[in-house]
Amino acid sequence: MSLDDLYRQNILDHYQNPRNWGTLEQPDASAEDSNPLCGDRIRMDLRIKDGRVEDLKFSGEGCSISRAAASMLSEEVIGKTLEEVKALNRDDVLELLGIELGPVRLKCALLALKTLKVGVYGLQGWKEEDES
Repeated sequence: MSLDDLYRQNILDHYQNPRNWGTLEQPDASAEDSNPLCGDRIRMDLRIKDGRVEDLKFSGEGCSISRAAASMLSEEVIGKTLEEVKALNRDDVLELLGIELGPVRLKCALLALKTLKVGVYGLQGWKEEDES
């Protein structure tokens, strides 16, 4: 089995069994965004304690790449400081996924990161990263 096959199996597992799926009651931060190209929609709820992500839940509809990326990212950020979350970028998400993506699928993969950062930064004061 090739390394690409292992990554594809991991993506499929996260798609079928997403980690941290659901919503939080009274989250400290919440954000929702969508990708109109393929209809993906993700909501992320965060609970923050002492400057760290104590809990994160996500929900929504999406393709295998967007849901797997959200699931993997949710596991990655729980326990991280807000500054560490702010420092995450597209390369971090692509490393989690482990496969090459074309431009359309890249938007699917980065939707979770974009939504997470909107939640962390709030609706003001964040300049969206270049996704290209």
